[in-house]
Amino acid sequence: MTRSVTFAARRVQQTVSSFDNGPRLLVDLARQAVTGRPEEITFRTRDGASITIPNRPGARVPIYEIFVEDEYRIDWFTSDLGESPVALDIGAHVGCFAVAFARRHPGSRVDAYEASPSTAAYLTRNVDDNHLTGRVNANHLAVQAVAGQLELADNGAASGHNGVLHLSEGGPTVTVQSVAMSEALHVSGRSADLVKIDTEGGEYDMVLGSDPADWSGVRRVVLEYHNLPGHSWEQLEEFFTRAGLSLIRRDRFSTGLGMAWLSRDPLVDPSPITD
Repeated sequence: MTRSVTFAARRVQQTVSSFDNGPRLLVDLARQAVTGRPEEITFRTRDGASITIPNRPGARVPIYEIFVEDEYRIDWFTSDLGESPVALDIGAHVGCFAVAFARRHPGSRVDAYEASPSTAAYLTRNVDDNHLTGRVNANHLAVQAVAGQLELADNGAASGHNGVLHLSEGGPTVTVQSVAMSEALHVSGRSADLVKIDTEGGEYDMVLGSDPADWSGVRRVVLEYHNLPGHSWEQLEEFFTRAGLSLIRRDRFSTGLGMAWLSRDPLVDPSPITD
């Protein structure tokens, strides 16, 4: 059995076992591949979350990563953040992480930032559909070290790969407004307790160009880092060490690409670090 067939079989199993409308989803996914319709699709999780996205492969990936595979390991990494934690979600995509975190922490606030205009529209919609307006603040803005403007690749269909990393590929681009990292970290009136970053290469500018002192109130960071020429994970680790955040776990996906979890206070990982 080829890797692609194995992957497809796993996705079918995940769809049926993890979503209330699994069989309907499989039909709509198959129809889209042949006819291009339906243009949108809504995933309904077993515990009541609802996420609508463009019915395109690139838009679907975060649904499975967060609601099925728990890629960010939310329960383990955030269980001791208190009754009213503040989370900063940079690269919020259509809102999967923000919705999952807010539902796990009923007293929490999430400040979510998504740079892509079309993707940000789905972020706002999913926040509303899950009755989280007022607790999850959806922002159509990029985050950089210094506020200004940012050009990024954007296919207009909520691809999880929209970002600065793919600017050289010749696809459609968009220029958006950005806020400073220092502002995003304290937009709720106090420091974020948890910072999640997945920005397809934008992480290096926003983190390395910020002041370590701005991170003094942050307890946890989880981020996906990418293979951007001229930059590396080691630069990010050195910055976070200066900011008082220690590496707890790092999972390598491929050369220059991986996921890292950092904490200001001691935290035991129940499974071995794979790095």
